[in-house]
Amino acid sequence: MRRTSRNFSPAGQNGAAAIEFALAFVIFFGIFYGLVTYSLPLLMMQSFNNATAEAVRQSVAISPSVNNYSSVVTTQASSVLSGQLAWIPAAFAFNVATDAVVTFDGKLLSVRINYPRSKLTQVMPVMTLPGIGNVPNLPTYLSAEASLQLAP
Repeated sequence: MRRTSRNFSPAGQNGAAAIEFALAFVIFFGIFYGLVTYSLPLLMMQSFNNATAEAVRQSVAISPSVNNYSSVVTTQASSVLSGQLAWIPAAFAFNVATDAVVTFDGKLLSVRINYPRSKLTQVMPVMTLPGIGNVPNLPTYLSAEASLQLAP
């Protein structure tokens, strides 16, 4: 019977640690990159949802007996949006005047935010992977809306 010698000495394993590190790094980097790139849009969506709901809540608290009720309600909603979303850095180019729409027709108060993906991708890098596409794969607009129908 012939015996095969197996050499498990460190000298025979040159480069094995580097290969293992490279494989593990790719996996961990992919997880980290996905976590970071998807957390910012999710944070912004939650902030938009909260801001629109708060704008509607605070605008409804205004008494209907106030002069120019419709304009006071829309102004209040816009100022609440500005206050709630003041944390967004200037680099994101968020502007309540252009990215938010407040409508009130006397019965329905609606507050909507449409933040374009192009503004977000100017700040946050998007990676294009073969076979997968863009990471993060975001919709054209990050949108949030809150509305309330007032009783006649």
